[in-house]
Amino acid sequence: MLKFASHAGPLRLLAVCALALLAGCGDKPEAAVEAFLERHWTEPMAPQGAPPAAFSPLEASLNPAACGQCHAEQYAAWRTSLHSKAMGPGLRWQLMLMDQEQGNRCLRCHTPLAEQKALLALEHGWPNAPKQPPPDFVPSDLGHQGLVCAACHVRGHRRFGPPPRNEAVKDGPHGGFVVAEAFQDSRFCAHCHQFPDSGPRIAGKLLEDTYRQWLAGPYAKEGAGKQTCQSCHMPDRQHRWRGIHDPEMTRRAIEVSLKLQALGDGRYEARANVRNSGAGHHFPTYMVPKVELVFYRRDADGGSVELGRHLIGWNVDTPITRELSDTRIAAGEARDFRQPFNAAGGDWRVELVMRVLPAEHYERIYRDALGRADQLPAAAVPLLRRALDEAVATRYELLRLEARAEP
Repeated sequence: MLKFASHAGPLRLLAVCALALLAGCGDKPEAAVEAFLERHWTEPMAPQGAPPAAFSPLEASLNPAACGQCHAEQYAAWRTSLHSKAMGPGLRWQLMLMDQEQGNRCLRCHTPLAEQKALLALEHGWPNAPKQPPPDFVPSDLGHQGLVCAACHVRGHRRFGPPPRNEAVKDGPHGGFVVAEAFQDSRFCAHCHQFPDSGPRIAGKLLEDTYRQWLAGPYAKEGAGKQTCQSCHMPDRQHRWRGIHDPEMTRRAIEVSLKLQALGDGRYEARANVRNSGAGHHFPTYMVPKVELVFYRRDADGGSVELGRHLIGWNVDTPITRELSDTRIAAGEARDFRQPFNAAGGDWRVELVMRVLPAEHYERIYRDALGRADQLPAAAVPLLRRALDEAVATRYELLRLEARAEP
């Protein structure tokens, strides 16, 4: 039986899901970091237990809004992040089709607190759900709040965080906090953003491999030139974790050029070169996002012809069993995308439009599922439709480039 407030009854969960972003490291004893991370990410994560008697309800609460009473800037940023949406409709409708063991593979990262998992076990009627109601420090909606503050910063009601940049406040709320260098190490978030060697693979590739991609890239090198994952995703310790969903972030990750070459006899080739100059891992890192390159011929009279499309990304079938293609670009590397075409003389130009589809794989999954909506639980269908709408809404146009044939 699961319990909310006792260390004697931790959830018995498996581990395999993932979503978003890594931290970075400076010079520190490697063994100390490894030891801390092993304790901090113990699986299954134990319940917090009863709060200290001296704690006020605000200090004891696991509600992110409670943390936001003092940490207002961090809370406001977190609310805009994908971490706060990790238990959105796209996962909630799928949990209705899962048993507890299957669901826990996802909850490991999307809602890692034992208290969150207990609430979701109650919601779905799973057999190991707790018999008692949640204690006062566990809000009833905590299971739907995603990767909350406490998932990274609270264990056994003790607070943990990186070394303070200024003098720490003594005798502060919740007894202060435990300083841990590991919060500045790229391995901290590898708990969710790097599968072990035994994890699921397609075509021999781990489904989640971001940390090792970073290790293999130029940013992981020691010295003054080293750039950690926090350097990009948590600048100035901001809790926003921007990635490919953010146009500005994506634009800083790549350099794109377009050239047009005449081959003779009215034949041409447009060539787009995309260099991963700013991401510390593959562009894009995971199977979900795609970047679409669309070539057009634009005529002076307003006519337009689509010449072809190319995809940057790891394309996998919706059952996640077979690789269709992999055109991701490793950190520091570049790839050419060539589009041959025929064109008569006249005043025309080639235009390249680059579009980003941050949730492309999810879009395909949701559309496939809606095609058999009559086989789903009735309560799942509205969530599924909402998930598809939200996925499509993340699309955006990143840039446009033009090239003209040499006279």
